[in-house]
Amino acid sequence: MQTQSSVFDDLARLMTGAMGMAQGMGDEAKGFMRAQADRFVAEMDLVSRDEFEAVKQMAAEARAEADALRAKIAELEAKLGG
Repeated sequence: MQTQSSVFDDLARLMTGAMGMAQGMGDEAKGFMRAQADRFVAEMDLVSRDEFEAVKQMAAEARAEADALRAKIAELEAKLGG
């Protein structure tokens, strides 16, 4: 009976080792895929959300200023022409 218990102990240790190795390989694969995705995104020269929002705000302010200047020009032209 002792040999059967020893076989089960050996089998349990083998399975535990295999699970640990499989988990390590999975972690390594995730790390590799993450690195590849980061490299791909870096090569695409994408902007961050913060940079996008800053430029969007600047564009909105420039548009508002341009509209104000158009209105002022129209007012001045009306005074000169009218």
